[in-house]
Amino acid sequence: MFKPKLFTLLKNKPKEFTFSRIITDINAGLIVAFVAIPLSIAFGIASGVVPGKGLITAIVAGFLISLFSGSRVQIGGPTGALVVIVYGIIQNYGTNGLVTATAMAGILLILMGLLKFGKVIRYIPDPITTGFTNGIAVILFSTQINDFFGLELSNIPANFIDKWALYIKTIGNLNIATFIMGVAVLLFVGFYPKKFKFFPASLAVLIFSTLIVHFFNLPIDTIFSRFGDITESIDFAPHIPGLNVALMSKLFQPALTIAILVGIESLLSAVVADGMIGKKHRSNTELIAQGIANLGSAVFGGIPATGAIARTATNINNGGRTPIAGIAHAIFMLVLVLVFIKYIVLIPMVTLACILFTVAYRMMDFGAFKEILKAPVSDSIVLITTFALTVFADLVYAIEIGMILASFLFMKRMSDIANIDTSSHDVYEGIDEDKIEKKRKIKGIVLYEINGPFFFGAASTFVEYIEKIKDCKVIILRMRKVPAMDETGYHALYKIYKKCASSNTSLILCQIQKQPLKVLKNYGFIEILGRANFALNIDTAFKKAEEYISYVEEYNNTFHIK
Repeated sequence: MFKPKLFTLLKNKPKEFTFSRIITDINAGLIVAFVAIPLSIAFGIASGVVPGKGLITAIVAGFLISLFSGSRVQIGGPTGALVVIVYGIIQNYGTNGLVTATAMAGILLILMGLLKFGKVIRYIPDPITTGFTNGIAVILFSTQINDFFGLELSNIPANFIDKWALYIKTIGNLNIATFIMGVAVLLFVGFYPKKFKFFPASLAVLIFSTLIVHFFNLPIDTIFSRFGDITESIDFAPHIPGLNVALMSKLFQPALTIAILVGIESLLSAVVADGMIGKKHRSNTELIAQGIANLGSAVFGGIPATGAIARTATNINNGGRTPIAGIAHAIFMLVLVLVFIKYIVLIPMVTLACILFTVAYRMMDFGAFKEILKAPVSDSIVLITTFALTVFADLVYAIEIGMILASFLFMKRMSDIANIDTSSHDVYEGIDEDKIEKKRKIKGIVLYEINGPFFFGAASTFVEYIEKIKDCKVIILRMRKVPAMDETGYHALYKIYKKCASSNTSLILCQIQKQPLKVLKNYGFIEILGRANFALNIDTAFKKAEEYISYVEEYNNTFHIK
């Protein structure tokens, strides 16, 4: 249940840790650290906390994720997917509320791993994950407009529409120097040579833009001018958050949302990594590792963290193959932050905004919207609804309503699939061709075949159909295409049995599959109906039906019953 890859590799495959492998992993960790520093600062600011909290999260949570991960190459830290929910918690409950919610999410993730929810999360439909991921990308993009245009706004509304209304209203306050720098940064990143992967574009543009703003004394907002000296915010002394039961009850829903988002993104990142290195991760161990990391982040005053797909891919592309790379990335980040903190505060805010623009762009799945007309209507409805609710309402509601809507539409689809066939040639499959027409003409026998899951979505339709039958001596229900039955399906079947019993009609069940048969056994229906009224094939079912009709006719003739 909890088998971190690092420990099992050291125990079972120690030969993998050769000198050259360790050096390669350490080098990959150094490159990932260069990528992670600007992203961590940007995500921290976008989340509504001081930049130092983003760095603390990347260092503490990143170290713990790699140490305990169920994946060989997972890199963890703050991500764009969590920005929206974190910002909302900060606005409503403050920093203490965020720390509490992060700790609660960590506990929930550990419980999810212990309860083996690792494989359950994969049942969240793609339209929901695509919808809220694209919605988060739009919101992340929107949060950076102020810094890109240098509008110098404070107290920006959290609501999407109100936020853009304020942007449009104050666009006249645009800072020309900031805007030109922003355009230059975007062009630099867009045309940066891909062959320089050892020196990421985000780090290169961060250094160049900082040098230009500093030495030319340009009137452009920086981390220092916005937040002052952030050295004090980078505090690695643990702080246990105070327990407030009333606050915890209010934060349960946001904490659950954080846990679900962390679980989804970390496992998605692990799956992508598996495909790149040809290995398999341990999903439940990964959830527990994410829980430990978020608890650790909360203790040091950080923000929620999860597996980061981009940083994990960077690790793999630069040769990382064991958890040593992720651990090295966290250590390198710590050293770089402690040594270069006085230079980090000189980074222009517009540069961080442009870096987040590129993150939002990569998060957007434009293909999903292009193919929306090709997808089933139900999937398109779920995707658009989740996307719209994420952008215009609340991420928590988006996931909840998206899941409810997807469930209802799935049940509707299953109900549409489930049908009752009475007339097609396939219903009589298993009987000699020359006998089919004869079987069709046997008076008093009605044959029905149920196709699809027999659950509450289809049960009422089935009952209504059967109740219309009149002047029938035997009803044969062929159930070879019923893979599953629920409690409502059973009660519908029992209702049909009671109707048949009241009208002296025999009910014969034919070719029942394993799961429905188990349900009938549990309810004692086999004894209620009688074992003689179960048939292994359609031919046997007709023989039983004919025997019953002959018995009834003989009985009626004996007692002169008309």
